[in-house]
Amino acid sequence: MKYDEKDLLAKASKPQEIASELHSYYRGKIAVTSKCRVKDLHDFDIWYTPGVASPCRDIVKNPEKVYELTNKWNTVAVVSDGTRVLGLGDIGPAAALPVMEGKALIYKYLGGVDAFPICLDTKDPDKFIEIVLSMHPSFGGINLEDIEQPKCFYILDRLRKESPIPVWHDDQQGTATVTLAGLINALKVVGKNIEDVKIVFMGAGASNIRISDLIFQFGADAKKCIMYDSKGPLCKSRTDIMDNPSLKEKANICRITNKSCFEGPIAEALKGADVLISLSKPGPGTIQKGWLSKMAKDSIVFTCANPVPEIWPWEAKEAGARIVATGRSDFPNQVNNSLGFPGIFRGTLDVRAKTITDEMCIEAARELAKTAEDKGLSEDYIIPSMDEWEVFPREAAAVGAKAIEQGIAQIVLSRAELYKQAEAIIKQAREQTKLLMKEGFIPQPEKEF
Repeated sequence: MKYDEKDLLAKASKPQEIASELHSYYRGKIAVTSKCRVKDLHDFDIWYTPGVASPCRDIVKNPEKVYELTNKWNTVAVVSDGTRVLGLGDIGPAAALPVMEGKALIYKYLGGVDAFPICLDTKDPDKFIEIVLSMHPSFGGINLEDIEQPKCFYILDRLRKESPIPVWHDDQQGTATVTLAGLINALKVVGKNIEDVKIVFMGAGASNIRISDLIFQFGADAKKCIMYDSKGPLCKSRTDIMDNPSLKEKANICRITNKSCFEGPIAEALKGADVLISLSKPGPGTIQKGWLSKMAKDSIVFTCANPVPEIWPWEAKEAGARIVATGRSDFPNQVNNSLGFPGIFRGTLDVRAKTITDEMCIEAARELAKTAEDKGLSEDYIIPSMDEWEVFPREAAAVGAKAIEQGIAQIVLSRAELYKQAEAIIKQAREQTKLLMKEGFIPQPEKEF
């Protein structure tokens, strides 16, 4: 299908044109609401003093009771320093707050998770870690967001080791999970095995590094694959990376990929390649049609820059790609991490997992892929869309079951029980929003947007 470029560019810019006005109208996207009864003011004798002393004493006697007597069991902190916000770069913590609120809104609506935005006014990774570690009594989990590399790797690695509650970085693990799900099904459609394919990764940021890591764990042969940053292909000869201790993740990519140490341009690397996964500079024109025309038959192209993909999907198709995915909802095959984190954290919280392992992410990717497969795969449908809400309780059940299998869950339920519980929590969150809108507590602006 041919699209009109001017119309697409206008559509891409439309949300930005109206966003500030709507944000101002609502004065933010989330709020704290009560979940307990208040028949009259005497109820505060129970919820506050003197009655509240009783649960406090219970928690002193048994610290794990905090999960039973407070909302800690369902609360996630979305934490950022504002150093790499969407495509805006280092805009600071205050300017990052709208993004973190948006993340919290998605957590609630799609996962039934009570998430709270916290933007920290520090660029010091050790201070950042210290603050996050000190917050664990109030939260059931931590979602790191929009932190520049390479410190995002250091922060995540330390927090995963030191935090008593699960920590995850959505730009890394979330994007990787959803991309793997899309690739699993794309390979099924074209009839190729993951261990046989050559993959070229365009962009060597935190997202693509973690995507490649998860794809290699799933079975792709790293030696056949090549990753490109702004200076060229990564390989052992890249002394600018190998000799820099702060770039150990990129150095690892140099060691395990590109076995022949190919040093040519990406156009040459794509000759005969089966898959291109690009998280690079927004297009159009970042990727050329001529590059894609040299790829293997039935090639798969993921161009996930936002708001405009590195090449328009129809141009990629004209160049010979059989399957094309982007980060946009107005094209088929949207690869968006919003398909991952609400369900993954729902499952993590429901079994009170100590961490979120790579195996849990892979299991979430399998379930995402299976959800689409159950509906019938095609070149234009390799991954569910966000409005297929059943994907989130399915993910939650899969993730919770894997955590139980790995012995890191503190609550053990059957997979059917996990699904039923997650489905009920998510359904309630969605219905609450609809009811608040219906009753006017979430008002509709007089102006039509």
